[in-house]
Amino acid sequence: MTVFLTALALLALGWGLRLPVRLVALMLAVLWAATLLAHLVLPEGHALARALGGDARVWGGGGGGAALAFGYRHGLLALRNRAMPAPEASGKGAFSDAELDRYARHIVLREVGGMGQRRLKEARVLVVGAGGLGSPALLYLAAAGVGTIGVIDDDTVSSSNLQRQVIHTDARIGMPKVFSAEAAMKALNPYITVRPYNRRLTEAEAPVLFADHDLILDGSDNLDTRYMVNAAAVAAGKPLISAAITQWEGQISLYDPARGAPCYACIFPERPADGLAPSCAVAGVMGALPGVIGALMAVEAIKEITGAGEGLRGRMLIYDALYGESRQIALRRSQSCPVCGG
Repeated sequence: MTVFLTALALLALGWGLRLPVRLVALMLAVLWAATLLAHLVLPEGHALARALGGDARVWGGGGGGAALAFGYRHGLLALRNRAMPAPEASGKGAFSDAELDRYARHIVLREVGGMGQRRLKEARVLVVGAGGLGSPALLYLAAAGVGTIGVIDDDTVSSSNLQRQVIHTDARIGMPKVFSAEAAMKALNPYITVRPYNRRLTEAEAPVLFADHDLILDGSDNLDTRYMVNAAAVAAGKPLISAAITQWEGQISLYDPARGAPCYACIFPERPADGLAPSCAVAGVMGALPGVIGALMAVEAIKEITGAGEGLRGRMLIYDALYGESRQIALRRSQSCPVCGG
């Protein structure tokens, strides 16, 4: 009875704190192992052994039965997954019938069409950060059919992320964000390739990584990374869609000095003084705001890849969610920029 009451308490604790199922199962397994060990170690007739049931064979058999049931369930799931039909393969630039149906609403758009959707399928996009901005951007890039999506981040999912980082789930707390994002994107669209890079982007790696992608999206949450990403994108000649958010306001632009637009350092040549640009953890952020700005990042990426409309090259869009206002400002290259040379 003592063991069962303890197990019920652990289940209630897991339910109350909304702990991952795997963690609750691990706690129950530890309780079972401790109970079995007590029976094996304590002398026969010991008071504690009697309080725990008095017979190690009962607990050993119960644990073995639970293990068999667990293995049987997972075996069935594995067989079911193997029996599921794989997505129809299609050659480069070609679409299967399932893909044509999936992207039909894109293809009927005059500005996208079949050629634009093919460009999306053949595109390689790298997203820096799988947090608030990266979450919606990654989901919409995957849904749009961008053929290869790279995502780099060294963080793990925590419960405080879930208020705004919609690509992650409660069940994946503790998982590296790039693998959580990969699972969500592949579940949404099995016809894409996801490249997860579970590490912090460094100056040494950035040039090689950027050279293998056509477009860079920066959704990082710190200035050091933003300046490093900008410098690497300028050196690689790759267009960069960079966005930032804080509290109720967000901004986004496309930086591309290789095609006449300014780079990030042209507009922000100096870092703000301490305290003027606090992180979301310090200043807070309204949960839906990164969804708005992150979705705009995906919109600008789709336009850049397909050639539809007019992008934010040389313009910055600023959105104020608190008052429902948006405005644009024109951007110019700085002749004295040490990064792109004006």
